[in-house]
Amino acid sequence: MNGSRVAIVTGAGTGIGADAARLLTEKGMAVALVARRRDKLEEVAAEVAAAGGRAVVMPADLAEPEAPGRVVKATLEHLGRIDVVVNNAARIRNGPLEAHSIEEFDLHYAVNVRAPFFLVQAALPALRRGVDPAIVNISSSVGSMVKPGTMLYGSSKAALEYLTRAWAYELATDAIRVNCIAPGPVDTPLHATYTDDLEPAYADLARRIPLGRMGEVRDIATWVWLLVAPETSWTTGNVIHADGGQVLGLPQAAGG
Repeated sequence: MNGSRVAIVTGAGTGIGADAARLLTEKGMAVALVARRRDKLEEVAAEVAAAGGRAVVMPADLAEPEAPGRVVKATLEHLGRIDVVVNNAARIRNGPLEAHSIEEFDLHYAVNVRAPFFLVQAALPALRRGVDPAIVNISSSVGSMVKPGTMLYGSSKAALEYLTRAWAYELATDAIRVNCIAPGPVDTPLHATYTDDLEPAYADLARRIPLGRMGEVRDIATWVWLLVAPETSWTTGNVIHADGGQVLGLPQAAGG
């Protein structure tokens, strides 16, 4: 095996996943970039290469049951090892209870819960051989707080947080660390999937955060690195709320 630690990062074409991949390569890791859109992955890979890092593009739709296994197999073929898995890909469609179809329900859980579960399962033999092996799941503040319209997204993220603790407990004997980051509202293309008018949506989100601003992708990517870094080798089973204080409640100035 080559000397560099290797990470799989899902949802790596834009937003948090793309910036996490860039930061991990800055720290000396090689990264398998996973997302549906090849063009976006190639943009990230080109940026990584220009900075002297190594990234391999792996287009995949993680809603497909066989995709996690294919991603693990391709990572081992191209990069020779797996030391880190970052489960960042997500599905979000907001709406009231009566608005959701069976297909939408299943898609949320396929991407947000099933895909991370079986990606980790497929990667487990390689992780057991890895150096400082670690898993980082990306949840959301709505995994632990109720926000109108987010019942599918929020409940699937709550399930991912439970899996974080369950995996951390079970895999501790293999020295595989498992932690989770629960971001608040972060300026990423994800928001454009449920609103056509971002400016007032962002203003409303910022108003509801005690620290008074939306998050930036580097706010979350930094935590990804910290949770896989050798210096945090005694840290497992945690859900880190990187959300500007959102889960604490509305700031006084927001009222209510």
